[in-house]
Parts: sequence; C-alpha cells; structure tokens
Amino acid sequence: MSDKNQFYKILSIDGGGIRGLIAGLILVEIEKRTGKAISELFDLIAGTSTGGILALGLTVPDENTGKAKYSAEEISKLYQERGHLIFRRNFKSLLGVIDEKYSSQGIEATLEEYFGESELKSALTDLLITSYDFEQMRQPFFFKSRQAKINPRRNFKMKWIARATSAAPTYFEPFKLTTTRDEYYYSLLDGGIFANNPAMCAFAEAMNSHSQANILMVSLGTGARTIEITYENAINWGLIQWVRPLIYLMMNGNSETVNYQLKEIFSAREGSAYYRLQIDLPHDPEIQKLDNVKPKNIRNLEKLAEQIIFNESNNLNEICHKLVSSSS
Repeated sequence: MSDKNQFYKILSIDGGGIRGLIAGLILVEIEKRTGKAISELFDLIAGTSTGGILALGLTVPDENTGKAKYSAEEISKLYQERGHLIFRRNFKSLLGVIDEKYSSQGIEATLEEYFGESELKSALTDLLITSYDFEQMRQPFFFKSRQAKINPRRNFKMKWIARATSAAPTYFEPFKLTTTRDEYYYSLLDGGIFANNPAMCAFAEAMNSHSQANILMVSLGTGARTIEITYENAINWGLIQWVRPLIYLMMNGNSETVNYQLKEIFSAREGSAYYRLQIDLPHDPEIQKLDNVKPKNIRNLEKLAEQIIFNESNNLNEICHKLVSSSS
C-alpha cells in the first residue's frame, strides 16, 4: 500500500442503544455518495453493542448472490421499525432494579430474523466485535472474523455475537455463549463495559498486520450525552441512584478518551487520516436515553443524523473520495 491514494480502511461504530440509528443513517449517506456497499468500502469494521449489530448486519452475506444481504438503509430500519420489539418491557423488572429492564425475547427474535444461521467466518469484511466475559476469563472478549475462518472454536453464529455485544447491564440479561466443547461456555456482557468506542481496538488490530500502511479511520459516534450531573445531587447518591448515570458516564468517558488518543496518534502519522463523526445531544433527557423507541424520539434521532450529515458534508466528501479511490 505504498501508493498515497491507497489506505487500509477502518470503520468503527460506537455503542449507544437506539441511538445507533444516528450512525446507521450516516452510513446510508456514505453508500449513497459512493454507490457502493459499506462491506465493499472498508477492510475492517469494528463495533460495540448497537455498533456491533450494525457491523454484523452490513457484512452478513446473501446466500444467493454472495454480496451484502442488507444495505445500510435496510439495517437502519431495524431501529426505525423494530426498536419497540427489541426494547420490550420485562414485567418482572422494576426499571431494571430487581431484574433486567427488558426481556431478551424481543431482541433475540429480531436478531434471528436478520441473521438466521449466518456465521462469523462468512462476514464479507473483517470484523472485530467487542464483548466482556465476566465469569470464565474476567476480561474483554473479541469476536474476530479472521480467527473464525481458521479456528472453528472462534466461529460463532452472528445472531449470538450480536446478542453478546449488546447485553447491556440492567437493560438485558447476560448472554451465555456455548462453544464446540459442550462443557465450556462464555458469560458475556456488552462491550461498552470497556470499549464503547472500539476505534482504538480496531487500530491495534490493524497495527498487528498493517503497521506500515496508510490508515483511513472513520469513527462514528451515536451522540454525546450532555446532561450535567450536579455536585449537589451526586454527593447524596447511593448505589441505586448511581447505577444508570454511571453507565452513561463510562460510555461517554471511554468514547472521548479514545477520540483524544487517536487524534494524537494520527497527527503524527503522515499519509494517514482520521475522521470522528459525532454530535452533542440536546439537553433533553428523552433523547439521551439508550432505549427511547417512541416515534417522536426516532424522528428526533433522524434529525440529528441529518444535522451531522449537513455539518460534516465536506468531511463526508473527503471520506467518500478516499474510500472510492482506494477501493480495489
């Protein structure tokens, strides 16, 4: 990849629940401007939680054509039309205090519909999907398509991976992933536990095999939370009051830390390029939520995506030009 127009191209998609619609609609715009499927434009796609679902959905092959089964527009409809099925209330729960807030039946039925029996090894583009094993390994767990292609023990059904990466604590129950060895399993949580923004993980993966290449990194956020937590309130909070705000703080903190790190790294990498497409969310608690699937909020998320596309139009043109000129 010595040609200045050639890049090793990475797409990274943050977690963010229903706000994944924002990233999905940016990808719709990229497909429109390039005339190509996302799976044809990137060499590696990384995703966490809702970003992991998007990454998997954009690379699942159609068994008849061998090309992408879904366009970015079709995957975005998962949020627009199926959000109410994914976030289906668990009536045993008291807002996630005594049980998970949502039943896993809704999300699992949706993932079954979209992914069927497709396996990680069949992904059209290299994938890196994050999760966290809290029982056996007690450390980050990465689903990598390149490993799945050579090691059957690392190959899993896409619907299971999508379920594992999005098993957000207090929202959905953990996911038990069994292996080809019946006696062994992984107990998995949402990858946002450690990498809500998986761009640094993707960069490390690229450096393992393409350290000398020019890197084009496109990192998509799902909206930065802006509602403040006042000292006067927080000083008197206990466990119950801190749980949900702490999830948001960890997500935001990780995403912004990774953005800072990559800006510093790429500033010293001549010939490489880094783009972070993100937007500050309005000071409206309803828009900030990860699980607000009401039609009004879906429309608000669509408007936020339109705003990013408008504000970042020049950057999007640059991204699309580099993607197309670097495509084989």
